[in-house]
Amino acid sequence: MKKHLAFWWLALILVTGCTLATPAEKITIRVALLPILDGLPIVVAQQEGLFKKYNVQVELIPVGSAPERDQLIAAGQADAMINELTSVMFLNKETPQVQAVRFARTATTDQALFRILAAKGAGIQGVSDLKGIAVGVSQATVIEYLTQRLLEQQGFQAGEIQMVSVPKIPDRMALLASGELKAAMLPEPFSTLAEQQGAIPILDDTVAPEYSFSLISFRKAVIDQHPQVVKGFLAAVEEATQRINADPQKYSTLMVDQKMVPAPLAESFRVPTYPLKGVPTADQFADALAWAQSKGYLKVDLVYSDCVNPNLLP
Repeated sequence: MKKHLAFWWLALILVTGCTLATPAEKITIRVALLPILDGLPIVVAQQEGLFKKYNVQVELIPVGSAPERDQLIAAGQADAMINELTSVMFLNKETPQVQAVRFARTATTDQALFRILAAKGAGIQGVSDLKGIAVGVSQATVIEYLTQRLLEQQGFQAGEIQMVSVPKIPDRMALLASGELKAAMLPEPFSTLAEQQGAIPILDDTVAPEYSFSLISFRKAVIDQHPQVVKGFLAAVEEATQRINADPQKYSTLMVDQKMVPAPLAESFRVPTYPLKGVPTADQFADALAWAQSKGYLKVDLVYSDCVNPNLLP
């Protein structure tokens, strides 16, 4: 009997030990990624083995448009993305689906993310000339929000701000180049390309950088079920960001290879500086929400903590 008890006790110890030694569940984080400068740290983290270093498996899913990106997220076919506060809010209007967990890029007082440019020959030389002029934007996006806020910051009244929706950047650039649009808001690096083609820079977000940023957002279900995995992902992105900022020109070829920069700018466009860890403040969230509600894009109140989660940063 004692021999039998000893055998079963030893077996229990072995089984328990094996159970404790079993590695945690592995999941693959699927990132819906547009070919934009904001995604460079994520690509660097993947290519330089930083996700592996932090024990995270990542699959990058190329997408061609913001609607395609949001559809993948809503369908649960992607877990993370780079987007903006307006995108987070629209996805969360019925129930919290996604949370912003980190800045991807931010404007600063010496680094613009977006510019309003005037068409060559349009007779627009300064900001005041934009009064009553229809500025080409992408409706219900950060571009429309930012255009309104920048012009308000310059003293424009509501009736002096005019916008026309041209959702696709190539179309906006073509209409600006032809003069059919007298002015347009464009993101970098396309604003630099438009300037090279003759457009005149009028106003950019360096005058009010608090309004201009992009985000890394995750599906809330992934955050709730796998918070340590999300923390590992963000730790890898943080290290990739530090590497880029320490030696930006090392990544200039990668930036071009990933089609984040148009070919004509391959030799001249400099790798931008990327923000270290951080998330939007409650005031930034409240302002974007108030704008979306004032435009009729949202008819509900949203809670900051449902949409922004600062607790996963390294």
